[in-house]
Amino acid sequence: MSILTDVHTHTTFSPDGQSDIFQMLARAKELGLVWWGISEHFDYDYLTDGIPFGEGAAAFTDPEKYFSAARKLQAEEKGVHILAGAELGFTRNPAAAPLYRHLIGQYRPDFVVNSVHTDGKQDYYYRTPFDGKDKIQAYTHYLSLVRDSLDAAYPYDIVGHLCYPARYAPYSDKTMDDAALAPLFDDIFRTIIARGKILEVNTSASGTDAPFLPYPSLVQRYYELGGRDVSVASDAHGVARLAAGRKAAAEILKGIGFTHVVVPCRGEKLYIDL
Repeated sequence: MSILTDVHTHTTFSPDGQSDIFQMLARAKELGLVWWGISEHFDYDYLTDGIPFGEGAAAFTDPEKYFSAARKLQAEEKGVHILAGAELGFTRNPAAAPLYRHLIGQYRPDFVVNSVHTDGKQDYYYRTPFDGKDKIQAYTHYLSLVRDSLDAAYPYDIVGHLCYPARYAPYSDKTMDDAALAPLFDDIFRTIIARGKILEVNTSASGTDAPFLPYPSLVQRYYELGGRDVSVASDAHGVARLAAGRKAAAEILKGIGFTHVVVPCRGEKLYIDL
């Protein structure tokens, strides 16, 4: 049986979204999703760090337009459970935290994904964070940012797409399960577990040979350390990838020992059997 949840997706309310909210909902129904979570980008890391957006990209998600539309759809929809969430881009810059707290306080997202996309100067998508660094150096810096993100001065539920840089790394061997990085991952996993956060299994792993990120070997290590709370997400930006990879993810997770996935909903954890 495939996973019937997808709680990290984007619509055209996000600057890089490709399908509108109605198209995504229709596709979610076709796929038999029970829980569909929208997590539009709020990139106040870009704003406070002065990071430029890609050519032709809109600057920011409009929270009023997004949350108004999502709440209206929630009230009208009687089939799929819709969650109006947010993905926040973490930065060490302390100027971002008040902006995120204000966003959360005003719009009360149903869940928050906390993600590291940048090194403080540019998004890993543009590859410049790798300049002048070998693989271990680049990944060590990224993992130090992830560890700091766990101490974010705003509430969040999910630790989003761990191993994100592997999708864009210029190295012949992009994997991140090197022995040199193991202590950093262990610290991250232990902290996620201790704080009751959810580790995201993200099936958007293009550019790697993995079925999802973090790599299955790392998810195995999370389980060995006592981690049991995972969400599974496609990170879809359009209908083509909604719920992508869910069958393979379910099989691998069950092979590791997981019995459920978690859907965060307004401060509660909903446990959905695999």
